[in-house]
Amino acid sequence: MNLGAHLSVAGGISKSVARAEAVTATALQIFTRNQRQWAAKPLDADEVRAFRDERERSAIDGAIAHASYLINLATPDETSWQRSLETLADEFDRAEVLGLDGVVFHPGAHVGSGLDAGLARVATAVRTILRTRKGHRCRILFETTVGAGTQIGGRFEEIARLLATSGRIKQLGVCLDTCHVFAAGYDLRTAAAYRRTRRTFDSIIGLDHLAAIHLNDSKGKLESHLDRHEHIGRGRIGVEGFRALMRDERMASVPKVLETPKGTYRNQDWDKKNLTLLRRLRDAG
Repeated sequence: MNLGAHLSVAGGISKSVARAEAVTATALQIFTRNQRQWAAKPLDADEVRAFRDERERSAIDGAIAHASYLINLATPDETSWQRSLETLADEFDRAEVLGLDGVVFHPGAHVGSGLDAGLARVATAVRTILRTRKGHRCRILFETTVGAGTQIGGRFEEIARLLATSGRIKQLGVCLDTCHVFAAGYDLRTAAAYRRTRRTFDSIIGLDHLAAIHLNDSKGKLESHLDRHEHIGRGRIGVEGFRALMRDERMASVPKVLETPKGTYRNQDWDKKNLTLLRRLRDAG
């Protein structure tokens, strides 16, 4: 099972592989550039080779990038939209050069211009990017969101529309965030609730489009639209929902990464602690 965490690239992207191994991860997510700045230095060729070599040497299987939080492809502001398009294109190219499986991004917010208009702008941008990158093996992954305010992606129907209208379907996919879908109103707290949400996702989007999962418990209540991640089993979702997900054979091959708070608890790295719990939930009889 590809199970890991979002990891730091401090000191060089290649360093993330050793950090993954240190917390017993077999999957990882990274930023390939500063996620809070528009400007970005080109990737260093030696660092790209080092990352590829380290990943090949290691047990890391699934590897994805998370795109800049500044990107908003649903915005009606032309200048912001163009800058967002160029940034996602750069993120996509970086992920391809590094040999990553996908780059995850938030579709954005329509800021009052209307859902249909916002969805159309996102789809236009992604089609524009894919049109000149037909050879990329990496995929662009739409992330589910909490659906706060005018945010797009809180309903599965919105993600399905983006998949249907954004171009080459083989180069697209979905990243399901457990905190986000719970905060958006899809229950995960029990095995039965998890199965209902999985069936809903499958009927509207299709499990064949699921390319990654962010494993996060939620500080906020069901349908709170609050994007606040919590450690596994310590939030409003609780262990039973994660037990059901981890024991779901249909999800076994999907890369799963933590985005839970960093730090230590009783001298143990939180990532390692969360991963240990998830494996225990998977293996429990």
